[in-house]
Amino acid sequence: MSLSRDDLRSFLVELIRVAETRLPVDVYESLRRAYEVEDNPIAKQHLGAILKNSELAAKLGKPICQDTGTPVFYVEMGADFPLRAEFYEVAREAVREATKIVPLRPNAVDPFRKKNTGDNTGRFVPWFEVELVPGNDLKVTFVAKGGGSEAPSTLRMGLPIRGVRNVWETLLQAIVEAGPKPCPPVVVGIGVAALSDQAMALAKRAALLRPIGERNPDPEIARLEEEMLKAVNELGIGVHGFGGKVTALDLHIEYAHRHPATYAVAIATNCWALRRATGYITSDGRWEITSKHITG
Repeated sequence: MSLSRDDLRSFLVELIRVAETRLPVDVYESLRRAYEVEDNPIAKQHLGAILKNSELAAKLGKPICQDTGTPVFYVEMGADFPLRAEFYEVAREAVREATKIVPLRPNAVDPFRKKNTGDNTGRFVPWFEVELVPGNDLKVTFVAKGGGSEAPSTLRMGLPIRGVRNVWETLLQAIVEAGPKPCPPVVVGIGVAALSDQAMALAKRAALLRPIGERNPDPEIARLEEEMLKAVNELGIGVHGFGGKVTALDLHIEYAHRHPATYAVAIATNCWALRRATGYITSDGRWEITSKHITG
């Protein structure tokens, strides 16, 4: 048995459906913990509504949020995967199909002509980040990146002489200015690198892909994550901006070695509806969703 385009499309459609309708277990459990510790009555009420919304979405198979996001595929493609050249077009077909059957809100708009394509595909949409790896299988994480949480994204080219102060200042300024706009409680990703696009890509990966509660393997960076998470929550912005103890569910840092003359710092946030799903498909057509999600 060999892998067909239909096999690949079916796998990707299911990956999209799961991500859009069933919150990952790590995200759901972090929201439950936030509900337990929150003592602001309005914030607690909103957290209760968020939890109920997530449970109903999973039970009914409906999108978690009315904004079903911009489709993003993070891909580890085996060097011998049989449909390498066809993957991009099959993924676009899967997005079009998922838009109809999940359904998804059409979110792909031409920025100059103001025309919506109606199927969540368009110029550079969906977005792909592909890494070539040994083997003949394909591993994919699909993310639905919401517009509200994307809007406050921040990039700052800091002064190298200021070192980690660049990170602290960029982070706190970005979160304060964002306020309730990204629908907190958020997950914050911080990227530090030589190049501006590199820093933002790392920030997105940190915010979207690393499980909540998982610290950076570098003990020094892990400690900095905890200190910065504490500082963000002490701002008191709280759930949807109503105040309280929990503004961020977690904060992750990822970095690359920088150029001596640059210190790029990027801040990316995702709202509480962190919609991601991961799975793999083999060269003989077998596939599985490997990420864990609530069932309602």
